Amino acid sequence: MTTQLEQAWEIAKQRYASVGVDVEEALRQLDRLPVSMHCWQGDDVVGFENPEGSLTGGIQATGNYPGKARNASELRADLEQALSLIPGPKRLNLHALYLESDAPVPRNEIKPEHFKNWVEWAKANKLGLDFNPSCFSHPLSADGFTLSHANDEIRQFWIDHCKASRRISAYFGEQLGTPSVMNIWIPDGMKDITVDRFAPRQRLLNALDEVISEKLDPAHHIDAVESKLFGIGAESYTVGSNEFYMGYATSRQTALCLDAGHFHPTEVISDKISAAMLYIPRLLLHVSPSGTLGQRPRGAAG
Repeated sequence: MTTQLEQAWEIAKQRYASVGVDVEEALRQLDRLPVSMHCWQGDDVVGFENPEGSLTGGIQATGNYPGKARNASELRADLEQALSLIPGPKRLNLHALYLESDAPVPRNEIKPEHFKNWVEWAKANKLGLDFNPSCFSHPLSADGFTLSHANDEIRQFWIDHCKASRRISAYFGEQLGTPSVMNIWIPDGMKDITVDRFAPRQRLLNALDEVISEKLDPAHHIDAVESKLFGIGAESYTVGSNEFYMGYATSRQTALCLDAGHFHPTEVISDKISAAMLYIPRLLLHVSPSGTLGQRPRGAAG
C-alpha cells in the first residue's frame, strides 16, 4: 500500500476500534469463510441442457458477449482462471442447467451422474459445491408459472425437478464433505394485477412442502428459499414474495435467501438480517453492488 493508503487504513482501523470492531480479526475471519461463486455469469445463464434455447423467467441477461464458455470444459477453465485471481477461500454454485449428458435429459429426471464431472473438478480444486433447481427457460415455464402452476401435471413436473435437485445437492455434500446449500427461486408471477393472490401462494406452499418432504442429511444438504420483488414480465405480482418466504422459512425452519438485488431500491438486506436471525436457523446472502436485479456472487451465513 502507498503511504496515503496506509494512513487511511490506520484511521479506519481506529474508527472501527472505537465501536469495538477488531478489523484485523475480521479480515482473518474473511480468509477462513468461503464465498460461493455462481457459475452462470460465465455464459449468462445459458447452461448446457439446450445452448440454443432462450433465457426466460424475467431474467435480464444478454448472453451475447464474445468468448463466452460454450461447454462445461470451457466454463471450468474460465472458472479456474477467475479462482486464481480472486483472493480468499471459495465454493462454486451450480444451476441444474449446467448438467453434462450425451443425450437430452428431462429436467425432472436429472441425477447425480449428470454432475459427476463437476464433483471431480471440485475435488481437484478443493471446492465445495452448492446447487439450484432451474425453474425457467423451459417450455413448461413459458406461461410464467412453475411450482405455483394451476395445472396439476405441470406443477408436479417442477416439484419432481426440485426433488431431483435436492438429491443432487445431497450427493455434492456427501462427496465433498461440506454441506451443499440448495436454493429454490422461481419466476412465478403476473404482469398485470390479478384478482387472486391467495391461490397461487397456497399451491406454492403445498408444492414446497412436497419438495422438502424427503429427509436428507443436513451434513450434506441445506434447503433455502428466495424471494424477488418482481421480474421482467411479472411486474405486478410475484408469488414468492419476501413475506411468503419469510413465513415459510420460519415455519419450516429452512434457510432464507436474502438477495441484495431482489428488493425495492429503498430497502437493504442488512436491515432484514437482524429480524430474520430471530426466527430462521440459517441465512443465505446473495451479495452484489448497490442496485437491483444484478449479477451477483453469493455467500452463506449460519
